Amino acid sequence: MNLVSRYIARQFGFAFLVCLVVLTLLAWMVGALREFNVMTAQGQSVLVFLAISSLALPALVVVVAPLAVFLAAVWLLQRLNAGSELVVLNAAGYSPSRLIPPFAGITGLVAAGIAAVTLYIQPASQHELTAWRVAAAADVVQHFLKEGQFTALRGFTFHIRERQPDGTLLGIFVQDARDKGKTKTYIAGTGKIVDTPTGLVLVLNNGSLQQQEGGASSDASIVTFEQYQFDLSQLARDDNDAINYKPRDRYTSELWNTRPSEMKGPAERGRIRGELVDRFTAPLYPIAFMLVALAFLGQARTTRQGRASAIGFAILSVLVVRILGFIATQSLSVHSAGGVYIAFGVPILTSLICLAVIAGHLRLSLPRALTNWYNDLTSRLANRTASA
Repeated sequence: MNLVSRYIARQFGFAFLVCLVVLTLLAWMVGALREFNVMTAQGQSVLVFLAISSLALPALVVVVAPLAVFLAAVWLLQRLNAGSELVVLNAAGYSPSRLIPPFAGITGLVAAGIAAVTLYIQPASQHELTAWRVAAAADVVQHFLKEGQFTALRGFTFHIRERQPDGTLLGIFVQDARDKGKTKTYIAGTGKIVDTPTGLVLVLNNGSLQQQEGGASSDASIVTFEQYQFDLSQLARDDNDAINYKPRDRYTSELWNTRPSEMKGPAERGRIRGELVDRFTAPLYPIAFMLVALAFLGQARTTRQGRASAIGFAILSVLVVRILGFIATQSLSVHSAGGVYIAFGVPILTSLICLAVIAGHLRLSLPRALTNWYNDLTSRLANRTASA
């Protein structure tokens, strides 16, 4: 790699890292706010919140990394053109096709990283994330009793008036409505959660049990008690119950080796096929986006308006390609095996067309009317901004 290629690769790599970090943090903050609301509602700690929100980072990187490649390429090519470096390179015989190796080196590393994330890291993190969420939802012992709130859980309704520093609970209300034909209501003045050899129990003191059968209009029997032990293990999720992992939460080898007899009908078969296609096509998009940037901006331009329209159409092309790819992977490949070819064809065909444009075998001519409209729009916006 010569001096120019090393310079371009270094600048491109730095710009990509900056874009990747900024975009990932922005996307993570949006997702973290949603997880924060869920964790707050379940009474979980900050450490649990950070762990769960961090497990979503691999999925964010897969979405953000191709966009970071495109933005970094656009920024660098625009910078080289503004500094007349592209003009000098083109005048010295440095054709746009010779710009591919320095960009391809960094993009190849990004594609390999995305492949590792989609095939191995992301499934593992999603698998762990689902397990964490189920465990957090099932952690009823420490967090289901909230002062002054009615909490419904697995057919039970709980309410306490106050929780004292030593763990004593005051003003306890528990309703068991699991059986539609029978309702049990426990009311106690005080209580406490006690760890026994058989599990955790809620010890109720000085209360009553009201049992009603046959609906609200039927008679109820009331029994008073000095002490009653309410078994809390019936609220927790049974460890023998398997967590229902969606195709997105499963490991790639598990999806690949799933037998038809293990699938719950054609719908699950389609979801598994779509998930596999999504994982294998994801590394192709940073390559396609990098080539789109080179096809539109790799040639030196002397007018600012022409450059602005090229950037606009490059962004539009990337959006169209990504939307088409999303439709192919999330819809077409799920409903039909033929959609698999479309899902792979979108990024591959885009890359081939852009390579033909960069090599000069295909001329990229933007519609004149659309270009004039875009240039007129940018001029008006620039004039309005300057006058303001």
